[in-house]
Amino acid sequence: MFVCNKNSARSQMAEAFANCLDQNGKFTFVSAGIEESSIHPLTIQVMSEVGIDISQQTSKRINSFNSQDFDVVASMCGCGSMLPPEWLMVEEFQEWQVADPEGNSIEIFRQAREEVKQQVEYLLMFLRLK
Repeated sequence: MFVCNKNSARSQMAEAFANCLDQNGKFTFVSAGIEESSIHPLTIQVMSEVGIDISQQTSKRINSFNSQDFDVVASMCGCGSMLPPEWLMVEEFQEWQVADPEGNSIEIFRQAREEVKQQVEYLLMFLRLK
C-alpha cells in the first residue's frame, strides 16, 4: 500500500512504478489517500513521459481498505501520524518523505517521479530479499 494525503500524485506514481517494475507479478500494489481526490493531470503527463499510462487509475481513500490485507505500507509524505493506528502496525511501515509536487511546475512533478521510482526500486529489492 502506498499512501499520501490525496492519492493524486506521489502514491499514484508509486503504484504504477511498482506494478510495472514487479515483472514477475509476485506482489499486489495499490495506493490510497487520507482523503479522496483525483489524479493530477501533471501526474498523468509525467508518467506518460516514461511510458506508463495511469489515465485509468483512480483516487481511493485509505478507509476503503483493510490494513490486515497488507504486509507493507509506504507513506509518501510523513502522513503516517494521520493514519489510523492499525496501518502503522503492519509488518513493514516506511516513511519516504517525497515532497508534494501539487501546485508546482512540471519539473517538480518530474523530480517527484524520479524520487518515487528510486524508492520503489529499493522497496522491490527489500521485498525480494525477504
